[in-house]
Amino acid sequence: MKLFARRSWAWPRDLRARGLLGINGRNGDYVLPDNPRCHYPRVDDKVQTKRICEARGIPVPQTYAVIERQGDIRRFAELVRERPEFVVKPAHGAEGRGIIVIVEHDNEIFRTAGGHPYELADLCYHLSTALSGLYSLGGQPDAVIVEQRIVRHPAFERVAVGGTPDIRVILYRSVPVMAMARLPTRESRGRANLHQGAIAAAIHLHTGETYGGVCHDHVINAHPDTGATIEGLRIPFWDKLLAAASNLADALELGYVGVDFVLDATVGPVVLEANARPGLAIQLANRCGLQPRLEFIARQPADALAPERRLELTSALAEMH
Repeated sequence: MKLFARRSWAWPRDLRARGLLGINGRNGDYVLPDNPRCHYPRVDDKVQTKRICEARGIPVPQTYAVIERQGDIRRFAELVRERPEFVVKPAHGAEGRGIIVIVEHDNEIFRTAGGHPYELADLCYHLSTALSGLYSLGGQPDAVIVEQRIVRHPAFERVAVGGTPDIRVILYRSVPVMAMARLPTRESRGRANLHQGAIAAAIHLHTGETYGGVCHDHVINAHPDTGATIEGLRIPFWDKLLAAASNLADALELGYVGVDFVLDATVGPVVLEANARPGLAIQLANRCGLQPRLEFIARQPADALAPERRLELTSALAEMH
């Protein structure tokens, strides 16, 4: 995407001309007409999402426990005693809020991927506030999932610091239309969260290779902590990942959806969560807009969108800038 000359901002008409999809367009043209409200719990509740994945044979992190009541917190230390590493995650959380990744502990001090120590009492307090709805959508009472920590694939060794990167795929009518990798940094404390300082690296849909990046809305080409280039990284298991995303979109029955993966060192693509209202920063990473790609899919005949033919469209989509 060409930068605008002599000014650091753009008129809405300029953005539309370049195919950028805004929040109003996303909601009015795609989310509302294509995502039945009755199906939102399938993605808003991560426990439901995991069950749907398991029914479809799509790998997800192993669930160690689901904490649903304040009284269950008393059993937490016993639940994780034999689990040297694990993740706690609010079932209805959004944007990574409330997620803590523990990489080691002695059942008294729990250390996160970013090196932060939690005493047992502090971690139990975190669980209590999560159950009360501090991190949930709408502040409603929540549950907390205690699950397997995924071992980072070695392909990301030089472009992820202190944590595990994830990969987001946006799908329309179950066809992958845009993708990016979110790479942790020291600033993001090992989290693949763009709001906290992680890097977004675009992924070429057809080849599965990264070709650009952005951090805090600034274009970058190298990881700020390691100096390693973030371009030209070929994502392992790329076709398998896209097929799993398409499979899940079918099961969720949502026409416009984002699916987040991590790459396990042995299993390959593992689904973390799905989102019925995926953010739009993926366009900045890809340096092109979503609108032309969505319109292209909308014009396709039904037979072109059959499960066995969807991935054939990625070559044409990847060339749209």
